[in-house]
Amino acid sequence: MAEWKKLVDSLLRQGILQSPKVVNAMLLVPRVKFLPEGIQAYSAADAPLQIGFGQTISAPHMVCIMNEALQLEVGHKVLEVGAGSGWHAATIAELVAPKNVPKRERGHVYSTEIVQALVETARKNIKNAGFGGCVTVVNADGSKGYPERAPYDRIVVTAAAPQVPKPLLDQLKPSGVIVIPVGRMSFFQTLLRLSKGVDGIIKRENLGGVAFVPLTGEYGQG
Repeated sequence: MAEWKKLVDSLLRQGILQSPKVVNAMLLVPRVKFLPEGIQAYSAADAPLQIGFGQTISAPHMVCIMNEALQLEVGHKVLEVGAGSGWHAATIAELVAPKNVPKRERGHVYSTEIVQALVETARKNIKNAGFGGCVTVVNADGSKGYPERAPYDRIVVTAAAPQVPKPLLDQLKPSGVIVIPVGRMSFFQTLLRLSKGVDGIIKRENLGGVAFVPLTGEYGQG
C-alpha cells in the first residue's frame, strides 16, 4: 500500500488528480485487488496491464483523468462500457455510492462487458472489494449502451470507438456527461468529453491524445 500511496501522491503533484474526493477514491480502491496474481507486483506502475482476452486494465493516471472529467456526484447513475476486471467501476462506485451516506442516496454503476470470462472476473473482484451492492456487471454489447437502465447521469467508455455511438448519446440524461476515447485502432485517438444540455444539444471537448484497446460490438471497430 505504501507504493500505491506514493503513486497517488505523484499523480496529485502532477495535477492529474485534482479533487479531494477523486484522490480519496483512488486511495480506497487500489488496483492490486483487480489484477491477476501474476502481475499484482506491478499494481503501482502507472501503465496499462494485460488482463487476458486481448484486454487491459487502464493506467492509474488515465482512470484519474476520466474520473475527474466525469464530474461524478453522490447519487449518480453511471454506465460504464467495458468492465474489464472491474477496477474502474469500483473507483466510480466509491464516488457515487460511498458507504458513509444512506443507501437511498447512493448511486449505482452498470458496467457492460462483452467478454463473458471477464464478466465473471469483474463480478468476483467487485464483490471482494466490497462494492457488490452498488455495481452491476452485465454481459452485453456495451457499444449499444444498456437501455434496460437508461437514462444515465454519466457514461464512461474504456475502449476506443471509431465515433461516438448514437445509442450512448440517446441514453444520456439532459445535463449528463460522456467521457469516451475516439479513434481507430492506432495510437491516434482523442479523449472526448461530451455534455448534453437540457435542450439536447451536445457540447464536445477535446481532453487530449490517448491510446486504448479498440471497442468491439456493433458500434465498435468491427
